[in-house]
Amino acid sequence: MLTSVRSKIAAALLAGCTLAATPAFADETDPPSDITVTGSASLVSQYRFRGLAQSDNKPAVQASMTIAHSSGFYISTWGSSASAGSGPINIGGTEIDVYGGYTHAIGDSGVTVDAGVYGYIYPGATAGNYVELYGSLAKTMGPATAKVGVYYAPAQKVFNYNWTSPTRHNAYVYGELSSGIPGTPLTLHSHLGHTGGGFDWGKPYIDYNVGVTYKWKALALDASLVGTNVSRGDITRTFGGYCGTAACFDSFHRMSKTVGVVSLTASF
Repeated sequence: MLTSVRSKIAAALLAGCTLAATPAFADETDPPSDITVTGSASLVSQYRFRGLAQSDNKPAVQASMTIAHSSGFYISTWGSSASAGSGPINIGGTEIDVYGGYTHAIGDSGVTVDAGVYGYIYPGATAGNYVELYGSLAKTMGPATAKVGVYYAPAQKVFNYNWTSPTRHNAYVYGELSSGIPGTPLTLHSHLGHTGGGFDWGKPYIDYNVGVTYKWKALALDASLVGTNVSRGDITRTFGGYCGTAACFDSFHRMSKTVGVVSLTASF
């Protein structure tokens, strides 16, 4: 009799567990959401943008967040601590970027198109906010990806503040090549860009970036060599009417000299 009661209790408990587990199983089979949210946080030894120092060659903290829809539309924000003070590039201590666009893979070709509008905001600066239009094409070939793109800044107020160039617009064109090393957590990457127009630094200039990234779970450690082809002679010729000392010319040239940059990024 006791054995029979125990058997009935055990059967009831088993049935209850089965019923309790059923809703969790149903949740696991729900279709994925059309909207995804991703983000990152980084520590960098210094912030360089198109080869030029944006944090006065000092460490910076950066973060980003992207909301993307399965249709290909997305909106993102990115922020960084930045230079503030009397240096050649003074953007008020903080940069906040807001941008949005559309990205789409073209069939099975391995080609992805991306285009949108990019806004640069400097809350602590008296001037300098501006907008660019961008577009790119990327091609995946096994572990390697090649990419070409352009950013175009139409005429706007920011160009009033560059006394070294009368151009009222700017075009930035670039190419990138990256590849993971099979069987390792390493990725090699390279970037070559050209700035021409109202954002010239001493002249229309070339910037470059080559490096390697080590990935472990959600962390990425990167070491890169970043620089430009702007020489001290270019700075002397262009900023001669502003600088009167060798120290001043050195300060302007330091913004564009080749440096090593190390970063640690956590993604979610």
